[in-house]
Amino acid sequence: MPTNQIGGGQIGRSIPRLEAREKVTGRAEYTHLMRLPGMLYGKIFRSTVPHGRIKSVDTSAAKKIPGVFRVITADDVRKVIPDPYYGPAFHDQPILAIDKVRFVGEPVAVVLAADPHVADAAVQAITAEYEELAPVYDEVEAMKSSSHVHDELKPAGSFADLKHLKGIKGTNLALQAKTRRGDVDKAFAEAAHVFEHEFRTQKCLHVPFEPFCSIADYKESGLTIYSGAQGPSFVRSEIARLLGWAENKVRIKVPYLGGGYGGKLYIKLEALVTACSMIARRPVKIALTMEEQFYQITKHPATIRIKSGIDKSGRITARKCEVFWNGGAYADIGPRVTHKSGFVAAGPYDIDNVWIDSYAMYTNMTPAGALRGFGMPQLTFAYESHTDMVARSLDIDPVAFRRTNVLRNGRPQATGTILEDAPLEAILDHVAERLRWKEKFDRGSGTVKRGRGIAFALKACVSPTTSVAIINVGADGSPTLYISTVDMGQGSDTGMAQIVGEVLNVPAEAVRVVARDTDITPYDMGTLGSRSLFHMGHAVRLAAEDARSKIEALRREVSEPEGSNTPVSGLFIKKYGMKAGNIVGSGSYKPDYVAPDHDTGASTAITPFWMVAGTGAEVEVDTETGRMRILKLVNAVDCGRLVNPRIVETQISGAALMQLGFTLFEKINLDNGQITNASLADYKIPGIADVPAVMVNEAIDAYQHNAPFGAKGVGESSTMPLSPAIANALDDAVGVRLTELPLTPEAVFRALREKAGQPLEAE
Repeated sequence: MPTNQIGGGQIGRSIPRLEAREKVTGRAEYTHLMRLPGMLYGKIFRSTVPHGRIKSVDTSAAKKIPGVFRVITADDVRKVIPDPYYGPAFHDQPILAIDKVRFVGEPVAVVLAADPHVADAAVQAITAEYEELAPVYDEVEAMKSSSHVHDELKPAGSFADLKHLKGIKGTNLALQAKTRRGDVDKAFAEAAHVFEHEFRTQKCLHVPFEPFCSIADYKESGLTIYSGAQGPSFVRSEIARLLGWAENKVRIKVPYLGGGYGGKLYIKLEALVTACSMIARRPVKIALTMEEQFYQITKHPATIRIKSGIDKSGRITARKCEVFWNGGAYADIGPRVTHKSGFVAAGPYDIDNVWIDSYAMYTNMTPAGALRGFGMPQLTFAYESHTDMVARSLDIDPVAFRRTNVLRNGRPQATGTILEDAPLEAILDHVAERLRWKEKFDRGSGTVKRGRGIAFALKACVSPTTSVAIINVGADGSPTLYISTVDMGQGSDTGMAQIVGEVLNVPAEAVRVVARDTDITPYDMGTLGSRSLFHMGHAVRLAAEDARSKIEALRREVSEPEGSNTPVSGLFIKKYGMKAGNIVGSGSYKPDYVAPDHDTGASTAITPFWMVAGTGAEVEVDTETGRMRILKLVNAVDCGRLVNPRIVETQISGAALMQLGFTLFEKINLDNGQITNASLADYKIPGIADVPAVMVNEAIDAYQHNAPFGAKGVGESSTMPLSPAIANALDDAVGVRLTELPLTPEAVFRALREKAGQPLEAE
């Protein structure tokens, strides 16, 4: 069967998620609920200063508390792991702080006890003394600051474009990524109009409702880790590297995840519980509280500067972007965010002259990593706000201005990669139609004003990455799928089962998907960046086709005629004389990729597919309070052919509501490096009252020609254009432009007073 030919009728079915019953009945297993025989609980003693040299750590009082099994510091860790630094991009993060602390909340020591309450009490008895150093918090200031978070850059070696940074000293710059196309200076000199703006986004939290949790069970013969990890294959390889072991001595088992959103990628608690278990010679579990999540991983704050040149016809002829990413104290995957999102900073527009500099910066704050969009929501807020500002300044309808400049299929993106299967104009038109853009609009009266805004976005899928799948067809014909893609609520197990069912002509409900276990499930780069349905979907398709071809070979072997309807179980009986045997199919997939030129970012194949999304918003603003209410939200995405329409709809709405929180009120507040709202009582996420009265979530009719059955990922898409759509609607309603997130009532009110010539006093 050709790759995209319809077979078993499983693609396009809105079947319930395979794991739904286990979850709603409370039978689903999560790491947080697990206990092992003889297990100890670890509680973390954390730094109270943002930047300082460790003068002493006094654990004597903690050790005297009855029930304390052990107190562990970096000196203990180095006895079992001599070089205890880890990280996907840079080996810069110690398992426990060594010599220095680099952010408030950094782990300095761990107390182990059989009773978690005893361990928690003992943590309070630990004291530490620091020689405080000058901290740096702002991503732009970090570029020129004489205070350096790290003494030397230590690339992990995983990524070729980082190797040249090895040994560089005296800088907070972890990576500079460049994109160059055309002659920007000449284009600006010839432009009829030039516009320049700066935008800032805030530090936010992932807030998975299952906080970070890992359990390590060390034995001389090997190590087993139970963890809520989005990338078990990477965790295994990184832990094996730390220990100097072969990978087959490290086993990572992943139960269900109670949310991840990018926060549970790569190493989080796994290295720490491993060290603790090696020292204690007993299983060790560390489970963070909700408050402690604020000290684990966050979203990148960013400063984005955009300058555009426009000709007399309203076409964008030049765009220059500077993007400063605040990576916090440790790089995590920040350099990948910097590069993979940076080259799309100019937006979904056809611009002949582009200059982009994207900087990954170290600061003395909680490390930042991937968060549902891999940097694109920050960039889209900037370039789509900027685009509206330009259109309004030129007195051009914002939708018409976008349509004039939209990047169309067959044209090169800024890197030189030709745009394919990216229906940007169709998304723009769809949102405008749903928002009734051309019709008259009630703009409110009195102190309540209404406005509308539109934004759209383009994202490149992360590449190059690899996925492997195995399918075992039993003697009764039932298929079992082995993959390491982690289903954390997005429905990936169900989608993959539907692909198996499509190829093998069986109901998706008959497919069993094995829980992630690196001793059993094959390699997958990680569950991130909406890559799984495309990459692992291809691997699953290939594995199913391999199994099907072997079934057909078996049919020929037992002399079944062509087109026979004998079930698979009958074929096994004919071969073995009984119900016995099995057939194993395997598949692996890695897309074509051409690494970008170091100096220009040019590449003919920068991504295997593009993600496209658009948002339209209608808002109501109370000019006396600054309070904004979202009346209508239209979210439209391109995810190719829909494998499971119902899951797609929930993914679109879930991503949009998450970004709604980041747009309107979510922000981590800091005072001299101390987080002042590290609890869900003070850090507000969207509730039912925040859901817009009207919310339209749709995937347009599209097809991705190089994808499995024409389908591609959708988990991040509607996060990208939502913030600028609301900011644009706010401007349309009351004529104030906010260039910094979140768009709080106070920020709106201050802007209104400023516009009226009655500014409020600064805080």
